Amino acid sequence: MSEDIKQLSQRKLNFFQTLKAVAWGFFGVRKGAGYAEDISKLNPVHLIIAGAIATLFFVVGLVMAARWFIGYFTN
Repeated sequence: MSEDIKQLSQRKLNFFQTLKAVAWGFFGVRKGAGYAEDISKLNPVHLIIAGAIATLFFVVGLVMAARWFIGYFTN
């Protein structure tokens, strides 16, 4: 099993390509062929890190938007 993980972590897409794939996933507009290509080439370690970073930015963005709306409508 650990040999499989080592083999998966040697995949060729770089981190920025992984971020692009995660961004498409957040929007939900990825075509089937592009999805299949990404799945076959993405490094799972990069994917987990990129997903965590994207989630953090999304939550921080939502909190900032909520604070702005609350401040805008209370004044």
